[in-house]
Amino acid sequence: MTMRKLRMGMIGGGEGAFIGGVHRIAAALDQQVDLVAGVFSREWANNRTTGQRLYLDPARTYRTYDEMAEREARLPADRRIDFVTIVTPNSAHFDAAKTFLEHGFHVICDKPLTTTVSEATDLVQLVERTRLVCAVTYNYTGYPLIRHARHLFRSGEMGVVRKVLVEYLQGWLVVSEEKRGSKQAAWRTNPAESGVGGAIGDIGTHALHLVEYVTGDPVVELCADKSTFLPDRTLDEDVNALLRFRGGGKGVLTVSQIATGEENALRLRIYASRGAIRWHQENPNYLELFRHGEPRQTLTRGRTEYLSSDAMAATRIPWGHPEGYLEAFANVYVGAIHAIRCHLDDAPISPLAYDFPSVHDGCRGVQFIHRAVESANAGGTWVTL
Repeated sequence: MTMRKLRMGMIGGGEGAFIGGVHRIAAALDQQVDLVAGVFSREWANNRTTGQRLYLDPARTYRTYDEMAEREARLPADRRIDFVTIVTPNSAHFDAAKTFLEHGFHVICDKPLTTTVSEATDLVQLVERTRLVCAVTYNYTGYPLIRHARHLFRSGEMGVVRKVLVEYLQGWLVVSEEKRGSKQAAWRTNPAESGVGGAIGDIGTHALHLVEYVTGDPVVELCADKSTFLPDRTLDEDVNALLRFRGGGKGVLTVSQIATGEENALRLRIYASRGAIRWHQENPNYLELFRHGEPRQTLTRGRTEYLSSDAMAATRIPWGHPEGYLEAFANVYVGAIHAIRCHLDDAPISPLAYDFPSVHDGCRGVQFIHRAVESANAGGTWVTL
């Protein structure tokens, strides 16, 4: 195994951004990565200031990602970046990811992977051709108890999935934050930067991916309804969808960014033939487990005596000491970093063995966005996924 820290580059995440800082913390949490290069903003002043505040060599704060990819590729192997993280608005994901993959660099990209299905498909083909690592940060899969829930369902212990309820409710866009100077709201409500989906792309893809990650039972059909309440917006703010699963189960997915008073309420309930689980992201260290005719159980994070090895591998500190969002995010990085190390050692692991979301999961998310919007635009017709 490559016995050094990996060298990371970043595209996006300049002053005033949110998710870029989260990625930097997550990447650094386990002391396996050094950030050494980046293009943090399209505005040079912001870009330069961010590089200075991150203590980067000024020569490696680049003006464009094309320049960065070309110049980093020319550096000696013991200096150039090993991978790049992309945390720009959605519209820039494809070109940046394609550029770095074509220059031989591994990629970690925020979701959704791209804004169009054709772009997502192109990236899948490029990754399959180059055999490089391309991770997508559906970060809620990193929670230890989500990984235990996945173990319960995928081992067959819970039986056949019959009913799923997944909701992701936020209230931060209940007023026009984009008119009050919020960069986060401005690009998320702009189709040119966000793509065809608003809430369905920003948080709906998280909900869909979480369901399929835990159950292993893919959604094959959906029927969606979308709404936009604020008069100056064009993208969806609220979406409700019915789901049909390959195994015969049914589900309901609801996402909203205008749910007054909600913060980051991602909740998952899965009812199967031999058991059920209930989990809430705002209280992630507990998983409720139900079995017919037995007392309800509450499982807690960090308990070696009853949690799966997958859950324990995603745990850093003993029970009773809460782990949360940043640690879960870091678990996605840990998996991607391991895969990149294996690649650097000329022993790449199969994507089937990844314990983190891959380019295929990213493509699936983009397909979901477009099919949900298609269904809603057609008046709530059933469409295949």
